[in-house]
Amino acid sequence: MLFLSAFLFLFLILISLSLLPPQTLSPLSLDALLFPTYSCVFPLSLSILSCISLSFLCKAPRYLKEMEPPLSAPHGIEISDITCDSFRVSWDILPYDIHRITHYFIDLNKKGGQKENKFKHRDVPTKLVAKAVALPMMVRGHWFLSPRTEYTLAVQTAIKRSDGEYTVSGWSETLSFCTGDYAMEQVRQLQVKAEGIAGRMLPLQVFYRNQTPEYFQYVREKWGSVMLPSLKDQSGSHGSPISGTLHGVFFSCNTEFNTGHPPNDSPYGRWRLTVPAGHLFHEGTNLYFADFYCMYSAYHYVVLVLSPQGSQGDVFCNKRLPLLDPQDNPFLTRGEKGGYWHAQDLILEVLFTDPVPLGLGQLAEISGHQLMSLSTANAKKDPSCKVCNISGGR
Repeated sequence: MLFLSAFLFLFLILISLSLLPPQTLSPLSLDALLFPTYSCVFPLSLSILSCISLSFLCKAPRYLKEMEPPLSAPHGIEISDITCDSFRVSWDILPYDIHRITHYFIDLNKKGGQKENKFKHRDVPTKLVAKAVALPMMVRGHWFLSPRTEYTLAVQTAIKRSDGEYTVSGWSETLSFCTGDYAMEQVRQLQVKAEGIAGRMLPLQVFYRNQTPEYFQYVREKWGSVMLPSLKDQSGSHGSPISGTLHGVFFSCNTEFNTGHPPNDSPYGRWRLTVPAGHLFHEGTNLYFADFYCMYSAYHYVVLVLSPQGSQGDVFCNKRLPLLDPQDNPFLTRGEKGGYWHAQDLILEVLFTDPVPLGLGQLAEISGHQLMSLSTANAKKDPSCKVCNISGGR
């Protein structure tokens, strides 16, 4: 009976000690500290039991760890500070999970049935693996983020185990978002690249616009002989801040180096309106750099914007595009005495943001051909060209 009582007493003590750190215990300390009375009667049995208890206590942390609750799935996801090649993401984490999580898995895919191109980390489908950091977390990378592109995003948290495997949570809800346009920083990068190949300057006298006879007939009958600004198409750089947002009337200004006159051919139509350069490019207009691109050929195009100062177009461009010095830039300049020059090695497209009356110039049919292959209408930029592409998107 005495033995049974001692055994029950020992069992209760061991249960209470299972929460103590095992390194503070040893068989001797158990005998001497816990059982001073019964150790005199049953020294051998208690020593054996204390050794068994020590073994249990040493293994207890592992058992307890295996019994930890699973990671909760991230919830309350928020995406903010979206640019053309970055964004911030945050979500809610339960207090119990904060210090256990070692990694984040982010599943990022282009929206709309496009190839997901996932890679897999073990059995976890993901594109991005990041060590756990304070939230919100910045996600940046032009090699997997393109401007003006819709993506879906889901998040999973994980604990990296000692065997190299991961204990993972469930996936969060899936969110959709769209990356932004080029910021001023990216447009300036395009400008620097374009400056590198602009070449020498050639004189010009007129801006000219080629179109079909039907277009000019429509302008006379429907618009009162005034060419109204139309929405800029999606040609050029995919992240251009003026594509699909800025209205204007496009003009050309390139001349033949041997004649000083506009070329006889055009991709846009056989009828040409020529406007003296001073009517559009003067002290009351601002000149902006907007884009630099090519269409899978050796020809490179620069888009410039001419906007009357204080106009709606000028306000729009002033926040998004680099302002050029009209008398000192490598693309298009005017002199103090009325001279005008353009870059020889670039094809310039000049967008004037206000209406242009036909009466400002002269309309005539050209003698050359309509070279449709050179049209830039909705033309897609070559994403592989090293001359005109930048690191901040495509």
